Amino acid sequence: MLLGRRAERKAIERLLADARSRRSGVLVVRGEAGIGKTAILEYAHGAASGFRVERAVGVESEMEFAFAGLHQLCAPLLDRLGALPEPQQAALGVAFGMRAGDPPDRFLVGLASLNLLAEVSEERPLLCLVDDAQWLDAASAQTLAFVARRVDAERVALVLALRDHSPDPSDAHPFAGLLEPVLDGLGAADAQALLATGVRTPLDERIRDRIIAEARGNPLALLELPRSAEPAKLAGGFGLPDALSVPRRIEKSFQRRSRSLPAETQLLLLVAAAEPLGDTALLRGAAESLGIDAEAAAPAKAAELLDIGARVRFLHPLVRSAVYRAAALSDRRRVHRALAAATDPQADPDHRAWHRAQATLGVDETIAVELERLAGRAWTRGGPAAAAAFLEQAVVLTPEPADRARRALAAAHATHQAGASEAALELLTVAAAVSRPTDSVPL
Repeated sequence: MLLGRRAERKAIERLLADARSRRSGVLVVRGEAGIGKTAILEYAHGAASGFRVERAVGVESEMEFAFAGLHQLCAPLLDRLGALPEPQQAALGVAFGMRAGDPPDRFLVGLASLNLLAEVSEERPLLCLVDDAQWLDAASAQTLAFVARRVDAERVALVLALRDHSPDPSDAHPFAGLLEPVLDGLGAADAQALLATGVRTPLDERIRDRIIAEARGNPLALLELPRSAEPAKLAGGFGLPDALSVPRRIEKSFQRRSRSLPAETQLLLLVAAAEPLGDTALLRGAAESLGIDAEAAAPAKAAELLDIGARVRFLHPLVRSAVYRAAALSDRRRVHRALAAATDPQADPDHRAWHRAQATLGVDETIAVELERLAGRAWTRGGPAAAAAFLEQAVVLTPEPADRARRALAAAHATHQAGASEAALELLTVAAAVSRPTDSVPL
C-alpha cells in the first residue's frame, strides 16, 4: 500500500492512460534518499495493467562504464533490433559491445534507443522504470534524456527516480527541464500510520511524535529509525543527534543491523555490496572461494537486508553503501580478489580487471597494463569516462615514473573529454611531478 502521494498517483495514472492512447510521456520523480521514490515506481508497475514493463537501476560503482544503464533497460528488447535501420543497429551494437567499430555517434545511439522503444510498444504499451537515475553513467543518462524529450506518438511511458541533485544551477542533471515532482515528507497522519506498521509495541505519544519529527516524514526513516533503537529507548527516550541527516542516519541504521549478523553473513553482504551486477552465480562463486556457507544468506534475508533469487537484491541502495563503507580495507581487498577470480575473463574482462585493481595493495605493472588496454576498449565504445577511470587506476598501480607520467597524461586527456576539467588538471599535475627530474641535493 502506498500511503499518501495522491498527486503522484494521479500523475502516474494520467501518464499510463496517455500511453495507452498513443501519447507517450515521461515523469521524473526526485527527492532525498528514503523519501519513497522507489515506492512510486512500484506503484507505477502495479498500475500498468496490459503494459510490458522494463527496468534499469543506476549503480554507483558502474558510473564509469559507458552505456551500462541503457544496456540494462534495452537488453531484453534487442530481439527487435533488426527492425531498425542498419546505421542505428550498428550504433547500439558498438555501444553495447556486441560488435566492433568506431565510437558510435551519440545522436544515432539516442535515435536508435527511441526507435527501439517505439518498435516494442507497437505490440503493447511499454513502461520503462529507471531507479537511482543519479547513478546512471553519463552516456546512458544523456541518451535517456534524449529519448525522454522526443517520445511523442508512441505507446511509451518513462518514469525515472532521481535523488535530489546539487542546488547549483550549473550542475544540472541531464533530465533538468522535464516534469519533476519533488517528493516531500509524508503528512502527520500518513507518517503515524506508517510508523504503526513498523512498531508493534505501544509507543509513548511523546516518543512517537519525536520519531515522526526527526524522520521529517521520510518513509524509510520512519521504518528504520525505531527498528534500530533498543526497546527501552522506544519506551522512554528515543533520540539521535540532529546533526546527522536522515540519509546518514538510515545508513548508520543499516550498519548496526548488519553488524548484528554472524561474521560469515557480514562477509557475504560485503561480497554482494562489492559486486554491482546482481549476478547470483558470480556472488555464489566468490562466496564459495571465501569459504562462505550457502546458509549464510538466511540471516541477511531474515534481517530484510539482502534477497538472493534470480538476481541479488538489496532492500535499499543505502544498504550497499552502508555495508561497503563500514568494511575494513583488508576485507574489501579480499572480497574484490574473490570476485575477480570468479569473473569470466573472456565474458567480462572489464569488471574482472576492475576487481583485481581494487584488490591490489601497492603497485602492479601487470594489472596496470591490463587496465590501460581495457581503457582503449572503453574508449572505442564511446566511453571517455570509463577510459579515464581505468587509466586513473592504472596510474596508481604503475611502478615506473615514465610509464606513470604517460598514463597520467592519457588519463588527463580522457578525463577532459568526459567533461571533468578540474580532475584533468590534477592528473596533469601528477604527470608533471613524475616527469620532472629530481634536483640534486649536495651531501
